[in-house]
Amino acid sequence: MKTDSIFYRIFQTDPGILFELLGQSPEVAQGYEFKSVEIKQVSFRIDGVLLPTPDASDQTVWFVEFQFQRDSLFYQRFFSEIYLYLKLYPETVDWQAVVIYPKHSIEPAHPYTLRANLNSDQVHRIYLTDLDESIDSLGVGLMRLIVVDSVDTVTQAQALLSKAQAQTQTNPRFAAIIEMIETIVVYKFPQLSREEIENMLGLSELKQTKVYQEALDEGRQEGEQTGILKGKLEGEQSLVLRLLNRRIGDVSPELRSQIQSLPLDQLEALGEALLDFTESSDLVNWLQDHRSE
Repeated sequence: MKTDSIFYRIFQTDPGILFELLGQSPEVAQGYEFKSVEIKQVSFRIDGVLLPTPDASDQTVWFVEFQFQRDSLFYQRFFSEIYLYLKLYPETVDWQAVVIYPKHSIEPAHPYTLRANLNSDQVHRIYLTDLDESIDSLGVGLMRLIVVDSVDTVTQAQALLSKAQAQTQTNPRFAAIIEMIETIVVYKFPQLSREEIENMLGLSELKQTKVYQEALDEGRQEGEQTGILKGKLEGEQSLVLRLLNRRIGDVSPELRSQIQSLPLDQLEALGEALLDFTESSDLVNWLQDHRSE
């Protein structure tokens, strides 16, 4: 499951969810933009960074990492990226760091040399399997849906859909939440088509309702006004290039340019296909096969 991409979309759609996970008010996210930031000099990329807008009252920068595979050197890399960022942006007023794990067993041992960081109030660790089921929040429910057992996925997804429908008058991101629920289920059942998923969840009828269509139109207008669509494209480009670097090594400037020219739907398709790549020729062949599209 392409968790990096899922988390990026969720937090870009509603960054307030991050603060809900920390037990804070989602209103704290007002005045923040969620981005993926590359530290170009060393080819480091932090999964997500909540950057305050210039007029925000709180100028704290939040570093967010989604760690779904065990990595014994994760903390060394994570803090290296943070301090390199602070070196490049010395005007940073303050910072906080959040690491999201699916469960405790994925977290590596705490390096003794980093005890000052790990024991400070600047570093927060979230384990999705520990989330309180009594929390009545769509955002937290999305997080739980990512790690729930497959046998319970449909039931929980339907419960979230019902909750989203009940909040149509108060939640301006109604259509975006519906899309995220569907996307998570699609990733968890890759053997099913999107049409089969829609039928299983009863989304076919929901997407035809006037309420959904109006919310979808409003979301599109808001995206055009705030640049969210552009942000999604740039975010997907960054994530695909990062995953390619991990799978097949450095991507040549020519191939990088071809990837950056792809539309969003092809970037998402490449993000799925690259999981099977083992060498750069796989990427070359994929780009050639999809050039006509």
